[in-house]
Amino acid sequence: MDNYFNNTAIVRLILKWKVHLAVITVIAAVLGAIFSGPMFITPLYKSEAVVYPANIDSYSEESSTEQMLQLLQSQDIIDSMIRIFNLAEHYKIDPDYKFYRTALLYEYQQSVKISKTPYEAVSIVVRDKDPLRAAKMVEEILRLYDVKVSGLHKAKYREVVDMYKNQLNLKKELIDSLQHRLYILGTEYGLIDYSMQSQEIMRGYLRTVYGNNAGTINSSGVNELKKNIEQRGGELLVIVEMLQHEARTFVDVKVEYEQILRFYNAKMTYSNIVSYPYTADKKAYPVRWIIVLISMVGALLLSALVIVTIENRHAFLAHGQSPQN
Repeated sequence: MDNYFNNTAIVRLILKWKVHLAVITVIAAVLGAIFSGPMFITPLYKSEAVVYPANIDSYSEESSTEQMLQLLQSQDIIDSMIRIFNLAEHYKIDPDYKFYRTALLYEYQQSVKISKTPYEAVSIVVRDKDPLRAAKMVEEILRLYDVKVSGLHKAKYREVVDMYKNQLNLKKELIDSLQHRLYILGTEYGLIDYSMQSQEIMRGYLRTVYGNNAGTINSSGVNELKKNIEQRGGELLVIVEMLQHEARTFVDVKVEYEQILRFYNAKMTYSNIVSYPYTADKKAYPVRWIIVLISMVGALLLSALVIVTIENRHAFLAHGQSPQN
């Protein structure tokens, strides 16, 4: 039996059955070519985009590329793709089918592949029987990704915008109230500038005024203003100081608010496209020559196994032994 497996025996065996092996191999090649044709296997066209994430911040320890992968594979993007391209009808899945949702998601996952490249980019590949549809699906995935990231960012920026807006409103109210009190001190009590008025009051009170007005000092007015400064001068100083401080902080907050508001209103994209999707002019699946080759090799190996079995059986019979022994 071992003689049938040495090199000489194998060559002799191939030569003996060469016609059969050739015929079987040719038949396998023809059948492989036929059954890999469009009548049996729907040809699929591939469209691909390679992108890097941009303008996004990591939510945790994940990289921006990993975050991009998570967002691209999110359920709302998948649902939007299914709705926009009517994939249930395209994949010929009956809505009344018991496992309709599972079947639909399976077909989508078979057609759409999103993965990370060795260079930390993201590859988006769509295979479809319509090359134009495949390219448009890749483009739509990228658009939906921008919409989703924009929505997430706007939701966060909205919170910050509202916070700054409330802070500005509170400061504006405080400044208005301080200005109103300052107006009352000025109109009702004649207090305008503490430092300047204090000097003038002291000069009038001590009668140290020089010039033409030296003899016409309004003593009652001086005394009234002196009394008002004594009673409300401290309040005037505090209000003026607070007003200056609040005006400065109001400007600072307003600058930050306007910067956040620019980000909130900005129309940004969140990917740098390295390779744009295009409409393929050649199918990517099936690769017919591989199918034909596999069919030929498989048929050849199976035929060789059958031939060895037949020869082995004949050898046993020739020696007068039962095949079972």
